Amino acid sequence: MTNKLWLDAIEVHAEGEPGRILTSAAGLVLGDTMAERLAYCRDNLDWLRRLMLHEPRGYPGLCSVLILPPVNPGSDFGIVVLEQGGFTPMSGSNTICAVTAALETGLVPITGPEVQVTIDTAVGTVKAVANVEGSKVLSVTVVNVPAYVVELDFPLEVPELGTIPVDIVFGGQFFAQARVADCGLELDPDKGRELARAGALIKMAALEQVKVEHPLNSDINGINLVMLHTGDRVPGRQDRNTVVLNNGRLLPEDPSTWTGALDRSPCGTGTSARMAALHARGQLGLNEDFVHRSIIGSEFVGRLTGTTTVADHAAVLPTITGRAWITGHTQWVLDENDPFQTGYTLGDIWAPQS
Repeated sequence: MTNKLWLDAIEVHAEGEPGRILTSAAGLVLGDTMAERLAYCRDNLDWLRRLMLHEPRGYPGLCSVLILPPVNPGSDFGIVVLEQGGFTPMSGSNTICAVTAALETGLVPITGPEVQVTIDTAVGTVKAVANVEGSKVLSVTVVNVPAYVVELDFPLEVPELGTIPVDIVFGGQFFAQARVADCGLELDPDKGRELARAGALIKMAALEQVKVEHPLNSDINGINLVMLHTGDRVPGRQDRNTVVLNNGRLLPEDPSTWTGALDRSPCGTGTSARMAALHARGQLGLNEDFVHRSIIGSEFVGRLTGTTTVADHAAVLPTITGRAWITGHTQWVLDENDPFQTGYTLGDIWAPQS
C-alpha cells in the first residue's frame, strides 16, 4: 500500500469565478490566530497551494479556500484563500463560494430564510448573510472588513504604458486600480491577453514604487491585485471591471512573465476597494447600491453602510452581494509515488514560474 493524502472539496463558482472549497485540510494548518495561520500557510504550505491550483488538478483561473476551525467565540469557521499569486487573507467571491458550500452541504445548519454566518480571517472577523429558499442559497451578502484609500491618482511609471494615475486601496487585499482607457484598452473579453498584460505591468511597477502595509497585520503588505475599470461614474453607463491575477513571478527583465488570468467575477475585495475610492471622490454615497459588472457580464451589488477608521486611515464599511453555485463534489488524491507532488505548469497557458 502506498501512503496517500486525501483532500475533500466542494467545487463552486461565484458569478463565474471558480472556487475549490477544501473541507478536510485543516489538520495541515498550524496557528492559534488567523494571522498565524496565514503566515504558516505562506511559509509551509505553498506545496498545497500549487498542488490544488496547478495542473493536473487545477488551471490558471482557479482559486481555492481552506475551511478551518474558528478562532473566535461565535464564529462558524475560518478561511485562508489560495490564489495563483499566493495565500491571501480575504476574498469576496471565495467567501460567497465558501458560505454557499457550507450551507448547502450542511457544514453550517440552515436555520431559516436568512442565515448569518460568521467567518474568521487574518484581517478580521467577517459576517455574511445568506438568503435561503429551502436548501438552496439564493444569494450571499458579505459584510467585508473596512476598506480604505492609501493613495488616489498615484502617478505610476509603467513600462510600455507611461505614467498612469492609479488608486492604491485596501479592500481585504491591497489593489492598484486604474482606468482601462488609460491603458489604451477596453473591457472586451476578446482582449483578455492584452488586459492581463497591462495588469501585470501595473502590478510590477506598483510593487517597485508603492509601499503598503496593513496597520493591524504587518504580514499583509505589497500590492496583490490590479483592477482595470471604466473610470468615473457616468449616469446610464454600467460600472465594469476586470481584475488581473498573476500566476507566476513578474520579472522586469523577462517580458514573457508579464501575463496572468482575469477574474471571471466582479471581484468582491476589488469591488470593496473600488467603492472606497469612489466614496473618497464623492461619487458614491453611503447606503447606495453600486452594481459592478465583470468581464463576462456577471454582477455583484456593493453598498457602503457606514464609516470607520483603520489606525490613521479613514475607512468605509462595505458589503457585497452575489450568487454562487455548487458545480461538483471531489476527492483529490496525492500518491507518494506521484512525480508531480506539487503539480506543474507549462508555458502554453501559464506564465513562467521562476
